[in-house]
Amino acid sequence: MRIGSLSAVPALDRPDLLATPVAAALAGLAGKIPVDQVGIAEIDAALADTAAFCERYAVLPGESANCVVVAGRREGETRYAACMVLATTRADVNGLVRRELGVRKASFAAVDTAVALTGMEYGGITPIGLPADWPVYVDAAVAETGRVVIGSGVRRSKLTLPGAALACLPGAVVLQGLGREA
Repeated sequence: MRIGSLSAVPALDRPDLLATPVAAALAGLAGKIPVDQVGIAEIDAALADTAAFCERYAVLPGESANCVVVAGRREGETRYAACMVLATTRADVNGLVRRELGVRKASFAAVDTAVALTGMEYGGITPIGLPADWPVYVDAAVAETGRVVIGSGVRRSKLTLPGAALACLPGAVVLQGLGREA
């Protein structure tokens, strides 16, 4: 397996490169997604942000997907969701996501809140291992990507897996048009 110019190894062989909730969730996904096709590669943590990562490691932005945590309130309750969109797009937070969450207004969750609730590092948040009650909205373009590069829960590594595997995650909902041109 490869991630651009990097060699990747099976992710479960390197749990030291995964956030704790990601490692636990990935181990529990055997039989639900092809975990043997989930690879991981170590990177320079300073280059974890998508543009810098893609440039340094020869990954096309259309092969990289970002996970954003969104929050909205309804009847005094805060609802959270994760959105997976290609790096060439932005999540339609105040349109499609707002309607799916059933809230009047949705916005990106505060960094400290997202980190605390996920147990992952900012800039490495991934849909694998998120709280069980969160929906994971996956743009149809991500689900249709042969292999996609995503976060690993930490900034010092990246995962690669079939885009279709993201559609099989617990709580996943594939949405056409979630990602809008940036």
